[in-house]
Amino acid sequence: MADKLKPEEKASITVGEAKGKAMTYTIAIVDEGLLDLTRFKTPDPHGAFYAREALGVKTWDLFDYVIGAYGANLERILSIGGDEGLNKNASAAKANRFKPVVKFMGPFHLKKGEKQTHEFQLPPYIGSVKAMVVAGYEGAYGRAEKAVAVKKPLMILTSMPRVLGPTETAQVPVTVFGLEPHVRTVNVTIAPNALFDVVGERTKTVTFDKPGEQLVYFDVQVRPQAGVGKVTFTATSGKEKAEETVELVVRNPNPYISNVIEAAVEPGQTWNTNYTPVGMAGTNTGVLEVSSIPPLNLGKRMNYLIQYPHGCVEQTTSSVFPQLFLSSITELSPNRQAEIDKNIKAGISRLKTFQLSDGGLGYWPGASESDEWGTNYAGHFMLEAQQRGYALPAGFLDQWKKYQKNKAVAWTVNSNNFYGADLDQSYRLYLLALAKSPEMGAMNRLKEFQYLSVPAKWRLAAAYQLAGQPEAANALIKGLGTEVKPYKQLGGTFGSDLRDRAMILEVLTLMKQRSAAGTLLRQVAAELSKDSWYSTQTTAYALIAIAKYCGDNKPGSTMSASYQLNGTSGNLNSATYVAQVPVTFRGTAEGNAAVTNRSKGLLFVRLILEGQPAAGENPYASNDPEILAMNVEYKTRAGKAIDPTILRQGTDFVATVTLRNPGKRGYYEQMALTQVFPSGWEIINTRLMGNDSAVRVSPYTYQDIRDDRVYTYFNLEESKTVTYQVLLNAAYTGRYYLPATAAEAMYDNNIHAFVPGKWVEVTK
Repeated sequence: MADKLKPEEKASITVGEAKGKAMTYTIAIVDEGLLDLTRFKTPDPHGAFYAREALGVKTWDLFDYVIGAYGANLERILSIGGDEGLNKNASAAKANRFKPVVKFMGPFHLKKGEKQTHEFQLPPYIGSVKAMVVAGYEGAYGRAEKAVAVKKPLMILTSMPRVLGPTETAQVPVTVFGLEPHVRTVNVTIAPNALFDVVGERTKTVTFDKPGEQLVYFDVQVRPQAGVGKVTFTATSGKEKAEETVELVVRNPNPYISNVIEAAVEPGQTWNTNYTPVGMAGTNTGVLEVSSIPPLNLGKRMNYLIQYPHGCVEQTTSSVFPQLFLSSITELSPNRQAEIDKNIKAGISRLKTFQLSDGGLGYWPGASESDEWGTNYAGHFMLEAQQRGYALPAGFLDQWKKYQKNKAVAWTVNSNNFYGADLDQSYRLYLLALAKSPEMGAMNRLKEFQYLSVPAKWRLAAAYQLAGQPEAANALIKGLGTEVKPYKQLGGTFGSDLRDRAMILEVLTLMKQRSAAGTLLRQVAAELSKDSWYSTQTTAYALIAIAKYCGDNKPGSTMSASYQLNGTSGNLNSATYVAQVPVTFRGTAEGNAAVTNRSKGLLFVRLILEGQPAAGENPYASNDPEILAMNVEYKTRAGKAIDPTILRQGTDFVATVTLRNPGKRGYYEQMALTQVFPSGWEIINTRLMGNDSAVRVSPYTYQDIRDDRVYTYFNLEESKTVTYQVLLNAAYTGRYYLPATAAEAMYDNNIHAFVPGKWVEVTK
């Protein structure tokens, strides 16, 4: 192979056996920087297969049990973060910012005495690659490697932020390398896609007196829309040419807001409305929803679950669980079905990462102990997914059953778990029965528990029904009501009165009590149709219960309606309860929607519009420091206060968030702090670099560090204060938007605090 290669030009590698023997081989050509990250060496199969074996002594240890005691400290070191790459935003565009140089060829067979030459072409790339050949034949193995420089007389290297936001302005430095004497005058041109405008000149010229490097700068402004941005830089000097394309996400950091226009349309009547898209262009989504049952707000509730930014075991399950049953409620197009299928498979894979050595699932990946409700809920999803033909990770279900059986048999009530413990146990017993492994002894003991709550009785009755004892099930719920006192739980089962009523609806459907189930269905649907906030647990379970009812009880007649959307006409003739039509937008122009009811019964119509407000707009609610007090400060490493609105490029500084629970609402569980930083600021991940004396962090249950944001999850006791700091660097000159800092209880939106966003600058 040549000692030096040029990017984007054809090259070749010739392989032969040193003594002319026959062999079968593979070739890998990989960026040496990637290999260095993992200390990867060319595989040595001969050394592995013919290694001397040590004495075969089987050993065992208690490491998995002991390490859990130190989890709180160790996970900060070992959980490096950024592993939340499964962005749950529906069909969000992804930018492939780093395109690794990895080429794999083969396997090839070489006959005795032969040599073979293979051609390849490297992408735009500067650096060094390693070619690795691994061969074998009839028990003989070998390897060979060669490192090769990749360069050419004229090269460029650009540096841009990892993300950008709408209407932001950034200055982009381009380093031009002239490595040969004949490279004198170089013209550098910028060519962005439709998301960017170039401020000033599009072409700049540099002159080299001798081989070396020079910098040129281009100013770009992001247009007021979101998507995947691409910027191509081209340098030319005579016959020499170099090109580099940078791909990055232009993201709107604001949360989604929605507007719902609704009506009940009598048979033969027509409903007509004008509407205005919600939020900034490019973030707008909409759906026209027509249903023959009280409106579910299906489009809005499903989008809320999918777009929810946090990803614990409960929220991960909630985002995909209702999607298993969507076809029971509404007709799905092939594209929508494929998208749902992809989401469910991704959810199954991610939930496997929560499973611990005891078979239970932790609340966060890497947790030291299992979360009982999370284990129940995720296991329920896995069982239902398996029944619908999805493959589960090997061993997941066996380990999960073992954990559930151990917990079921050893279950007792104490002062720490009294509230919700019986529902936890009854749900566990129901799931074991659903998995065809009922634990009858534990079921009989729970039935005799004198303080058994109404929701727990219903769920235990379902366990008896599945275990083949309908008499015991009916005896347990005879004369039992379906009302649940209003409540909201921040931890434990993450429950609410609506969630519990949805669970009762699920049991009534299972036990074929159609009349009572129909009454409860209308109540649950009416709650979902309100413009009220519900947690991921409540929202998901309400949708699951309704979908199961609709799957078991088909509509008596076909729903029939016609519609018009912005001049486009169509008919809705559906044998399901809900029909949906996506709304297409004409920029930010006003649109029109109309629906005519051609059915014999009442139809419920909803136009659900969603989008993200433009940067600079504050979509957050007002603060109440009597519920949660928050303060945000920016300081130098030495602790001196600084103004973040104007920072000099290269400055290291610390963002400090202080939160206090005044104690009037009790203990706050499952709190989430969201810090999204401007595109021109870089997060310095101190967990990768070792501890930094400038950063002080209170205990937390989990922390997720991404390109432009940090999510921190914690609990906050009454009258206590916590402080979280993030080390930052003002990396890129330009004008950027600093989004709002938000803290909230994930299962109660009445507990929240926000600090509004503002525009900031990074100067030279």
